[in-house]
Amino acid sequence: MFLRQREPLSFERSVPGKRGMDLPKLDVPAAKDTRPAHLKRSGFEALPELSEVEVIRHFTRLSKWNYGVDDGIYPLGSCTMKHNPRLNEKVAGLPGFTDSHPMAPDALVQGNLELLYTLQEWLKEITGLPGVTLQPSAGAAGELTGVMLIRAYHVAHGAKRRVILIPDSGHGTNPATAAMAGYEVVELPSRPDGTISFEDVTDPVNGKVRKGLKTLVNELGAEIAGAMITNPNTVGVFEHRFKEISDLLHSVGALVYMDGANMNALVGVARPGDFGVDVMHLNLHKTFSTPHGGGGPGAGPVCVGEKLLPFLPVPVVVRDTVKVGEGEVPKHTYHWDWNRPQSIGKVHTFFGNFGILVRALAYCLSHGSDGLREATLRAIVNANYIRARLKGAYALHIDSPSLHEVVFSDTLQAKHDVHTLDIAKRLIDHGYHPPTIYFPLIVPGALMIEPTESEDKGELDAFCDTLLAIAKEVEADPEALHQAPTLAPMRRMDETTAARKPVLRWTKG
Repeated sequence: MFLRQREPLSFERSVPGKRGMDLPKLDVPAAKDTRPAHLKRSGFEALPELSEVEVIRHFTRLSKWNYGVDDGIYPLGSCTMKHNPRLNEKVAGLPGFTDSHPMAPDALVQGNLELLYTLQEWLKEITGLPGVTLQPSAGAAGELTGVMLIRAYHVAHGAKRRVILIPDSGHGTNPATAAMAGYEVVELPSRPDGTISFEDVTDPVNGKVRKGLKTLVNELGAEIAGAMITNPNTVGVFEHRFKEISDLLHSVGALVYMDGANMNALVGVARPGDFGVDVMHLNLHKTFSTPHGGGGPGAGPVCVGEKLLPFLPVPVVVRDTVKVGEGEVPKHTYHWDWNRPQSIGKVHTFFGNFGILVRALAYCLSHGSDGLREATLRAIVNANYIRARLKGAYALHIDSPSLHEVVFSDTLQAKHDVHTLDIAKRLIDHGYHPPTIYFPLIVPGALMIEPTESEDKGELDAFCDTLLAIAKEVEADPEALHQAPTLAPMRRMDETTAARKPVLRWTKG
């Protein structure tokens, strides 16, 4: 099936004296090695020595092991791995965008500034919030920017607040973000329906009482800086009492941050600003389609309400308008506004990941407002189609209506000593990338599936048929799942050892 079931490392293929290039002899003195000894690598003396054909074949074979969104459905829940339209790539590659310099005078980059301003206006309309910064380069950077804005607001009002409330159904980056910004994290429990509990919750296993939102607000009051709420949450459930949550927090002077990573379920349907959100981030590389994964590229703009406008990072692109001629035709010019004395400062070199911003606006313009709404509705339909087909074969720990993603549990399969990891590995044998597993933590053995709007019924059916076949295999031959994957280039690894004792560099044996 594979030309090489186990492709050696380039270092292992290396033969002294092999070359993949032929350079002319130096006609100047060779450069002296001026590197300080403590900065030199140890353990090997040179890079691999390979021929050109060996290098090409090595990386070509490795590339065939990869799975990408162009291969098929990429069902990672909460990651929103949708199709990336080639139109967006073509637009982002135009010379006027790729060749412009970020330090060029405003007058020489009017087109680029207009693009950024236009994108800001789209995001304002989509979120219902009047302020935007495009600087943050990813969702986590957007989160930190948002919490820094909350801190700046409270400091400006002379308030010393120490707590951020975060639901147990939130994204895992939220607690880390709050801690990095200097806050203490207090967890909000979920109700059985997956939404935030206003009332105290008693754990049925250990009898421990977890304080609900009302109790925490009453007890902590003016110590609460804000709450970070993922909506829809990581169970794929819409927080239908969000406006009540916002009102309760606002009553004690706290602000509401919304994690917008799951905005693919809301665009064109619901605006966070309308249900009390003060600040939120958007993952443009997810919701607005940019190739991503493996650490980038990304863009995490932050949208804010009126209270936080003065604190936005500098600079912000603004538009000046004058009326020209007899018909008083408006003429627009654009410039960077650096005069913001209460700003939290810069959060990214220059002005954000510009190429990703270009792609996002291309996505918006090509869809139009109606098209964005249609994409959202289709994403919701696709997730619910998968839910309907797999329900019964896989358990639904939380049975509330699903939006853009559906989260199953492995509790039915666990009766046969088959668990989520086994199911994920078996999917690889069938040629699919596994969904997100073991997250969210409030669902035992979670399988989190997000098909996005990109998939048609045929692709969804093929994926569901595979998962249904695996569910039957669990009952007939559970050991086959314990051994999976058996058809992939690499067999199952010792993931515990890999996580606790990672080997991150090659050493000569």
